Amino acid sequence: MRHDEVNNRVAVIGAGHWGKNLVRNFADLGALAAVCDPDPRACAAAASLGIPTYSSFSDLLRDPAIDAVAIATPAASHYSIAKEALQAKKDVFVEKPLALESSEGQELIKLAAKHEQILMVGHILQYHAAVLKLKSLVDGGELGKIQYVYSNRLNIGKIRSEENILWSFAPHDISVILLLLGEMPTEVSAHGGSYLQSRVADVTLTSFSFARGVKGHIFVSWLHPFKEQMLVVVGDKKMAVFDDVSQDRKLVLYPHRIDWIERLPVARKAEGEIVPVEATEPLKEECAHFLECIRTRRTPRTDGGEGLRVLQVLEACQRSLDQRGAPVNLANLKPRAPEPHYFVHETAIIDPPCEIGPGSKIWHFTHVLKNCRIGKNCNIGQNVVIGPEVVIGAGCKIQNNVSVYQGVTLEDYVFCGPSMVFTNVYNPRAHIRRMDEVRPTLVKTGASIGANATIVCGNTIGRYAFVGAGAVVTRDVPDYALVVGNPARRVGWMCACGSKLTPDLDCEACGEQYEKMESGLAPLNESPRSAAQ
Repeated sequence: MRHDEVNNRVAVIGAGHWGKNLVRNFADLGALAAVCDPDPRACAAAASLGIPTYSSFSDLLRDPAIDAVAIATPAASHYSIAKEALQAKKDVFVEKPLALESSEGQELIKLAAKHEQILMVGHILQYHAAVLKLKSLVDGGELGKIQYVYSNRLNIGKIRSEENILWSFAPHDISVILLLLGEMPTEVSAHGGSYLQSRVADVTLTSFSFARGVKGHIFVSWLHPFKEQMLVVVGDKKMAVFDDVSQDRKLVLYPHRIDWIERLPVARKAEGEIVPVEATEPLKEECAHFLECIRTRRTPRTDGGEGLRVLQVLEACQRSLDQRGAPVNLANLKPRAPEPHYFVHETAIIDPPCEIGPGSKIWHFTHVLKNCRIGKNCNIGQNVVIGPEVVIGAGCKIQNNVSVYQGVTLEDYVFCGPSMVFTNVYNPRAHIRRMDEVRPTLVKTGASIGANATIVCGNTIGRYAFVGAGAVVTRDVPDYALVVGNPARRVGWMCACGSKLTPDLDCEACGEQYEKMESGLAPLNESPRSAAQ
């Protein structure tokens, strides 16, 4: 489809807390083509209006009728989703922040340019009638020389765990201050406090210095007794207050002046002058602007470059916050080291070097020794010891009080029940070192090991096998076998879904059928014989 034929068919990715507002506005503008969210409840409203819904983002991108996507997912996913959409040659609107790393933001900008796609960032205040009016007053000299700018964005409400208050609230105010001043800060200094969740700042106060002498600060908090969203611009002629919470005093000018009497400054206060502004919904204006950019191929007001500048300031603020308020010079700023996309509890210990996949969680008092590799989306419980030099695949779940010693390998989606035991030396003696006699143990994909079971080293647990609670495994366990007792013996077969098979090797729970193989069982749709048929 040529760009001049675009019919503004936009799919919203993420229909939750904020995404539902994008759904409403694009629907009101007649441009909503689809909604994508893995949670069926989030798609219910769209489905009730006859709007197509997708649970798979990849399936949505293959729909040629969709011209653009609007991304309202958690911030950590913005980069990957926007990248995939741009590679599929879809125009992209992404809520703030553009990404979590400036290098990622730069890559998205280059990708959009390469494919000649629109890339727009959701800095909503740049579409607010009062902010646009304030910008015209600053540019027109109504306030005189700007001396100081500060903002408060405070509330008690949605508290996030995936990002701190700086990244959640401050992008709006940074975007507006950069818009009003037309320059990047030269130095930032950020202080904050974590009161509800360790390592997640709930309150931050950031100071800014600009090359032309302007100073500023941004105060953000989600631990405030009432909602306050206020921006103050101090000039040598007038002061302006943008109060987004107020209904009838959105933008007010104060023609205060300072007289010097006997070489001392004396404030002369004046009544505030309400500046009339058009009552429009900023989000609807923002959505309409995106649709206009799709039609005309014009550069958005908040394009990727504007989003990148805000991202660079955020990175500098975060670096200062990490350094307990130490000033950070943006001119000399190097890219911030990537934040880990996994969770480690503050009481856990990770000995470098280790590799931990995105989405994994490592809980209280767990110790991962050096040279271990843990795949993505694993859940490692309390008081677990792993390693050294252990490999754990993706999606594994290791319950409390388990030790995964050197020589043990877990493939993908292995379940280790509470207090089950791996060994790695067959005939240990306290007074004889035998680590060079380690016997390897392999637990294959999908296997489950019950609570308090023991796996004697040198054995293999087959695919989707099930080791019962308290069993002692002294020899290899076939694929899909159910073993119990001491020593463990096979008493049946298990389906991959976790249900026991019938004597005919059928699963009454999911309908899967199996046949016997040399290694144990195999689903009929995987066996060589069925493939030949």
